[in-house]
Amino acid sequence: MEVTTISSVYKLVLSMALGAVIGYERKRKGQIAGVRTFSLIAMGATLAMILSIYVPQEYLGLKNGDPGRIAAQVVSGIGFLGAGAIIQMKGSVRGLTTAAGIWMVAALGLTVGVGMYVIATVATLLILFILWVLERIEHRMSANFESRILNIHTASVVQDITPYRNLLKERHVSLTNFFISVDYEANTTTLNLVVLVPETTDLTDLFNDIRRISPTRGISLANQTTF
Repeated sequence: MEVTTISSVYKLVLSMALGAVIGYERKRKGQIAGVRTFSLIAMGATLAMILSIYVPQEYLGLKNGDPGRIAAQVVSGIGFLGAGAIIQMKGSVRGLTTAAGIWMVAALGLTVGVGMYVIATVATLLILFILWVLERIEHRMSANFESRILNIHTASVVQDITPYRNLLKERHVSLTNFFISVDYEANTTTLNLVVLVPETTDLTDLFNDIRRISPTRGISLANQTTF
């Protein structure tokens, strides 16, 4: 556990490598946080742990030489980075997995910093197992839903959304919330339906069925409302 230059450099390089592996997986999925972000987080947490061990090691006269004091701030302080990875768009939230990954990588850095190399490596493999294998299992089970906003612009005033609700139910699309805007002078309606859409859904057929309910000018599936 003694902090030396060689051991510190080794810990920093190892944490950088473990963070980069996880960051590559996230970047491959098109997430904002990638290789550099995850590597820096892991290295920063490792460095914090090294300092936590080094201070009481070198300054034995300090009464408050607690090795866990600096490291404890990493766990609470990493939250702002996780929050930055979460994108909220009026009913649609993305980036939760990446935010959880950021928190986990910080814990990995602390683990490397304290010298638990095997545990850190195993934890990295488990993270990759969750991000790769479990994702494929979700796809095969058709249990992977995406939160989206179904924007519908009609050429009439919609007085009841029950037909839309029933159609979505038949298509196994869950309606969680809705927003409606009616222009009585122009005789138009804008519907923003917050839905959970299975990845196996045929959007072309779904749109064709929706336009049969009432005269429709346009339909789109987006991440945010249109008003």
